[in-house]
Amino acid sequence: MRVKGGTVTKRRHKKILKLTQGYRMTKGRLYRVSKEAALHAGEYAFMGRKLRKRDLRCLWIQRINAALTPFKTPYSQFINQLKKAKIEVNRKMLADLAVSHPEAFKAVFDKANAKSTSKS
Repeated sequence: MRVKGGTVTKRRHKKILKLTQGYRMTKGRLYRVSKEAALHAGEYAFMGRKLRKRDLRCLWIQRINAALTPFKTPYSQFINQLKKAKIEVNRKMLADLAVSHPEAFKAVFDKANAKSTSKS
């Protein structure tokens, strides 16, 4: 006597089709194609979570660099001055200061600049 797995198969198919709901063309309708699409979507999502960190760091650096243009100081020099002055503020916070509170960013810049020029 053979066992028919109709309900189990139906449940598995429904699960995958629910995941791919709204995908283009047959990727959201046909099980075999949907299964492949769901696998790829998972890979892209995983990769995207890793890339988001890289993209945000790039954005923070760009914002800091843009805030440094009035002071005519390159980004790399500014980060070096911060390290020499032992000011431990991460790039995310610096970018937030640069955008939201420019006067506070200027204060950090002045402090880093004063410490690095007094030591050398």
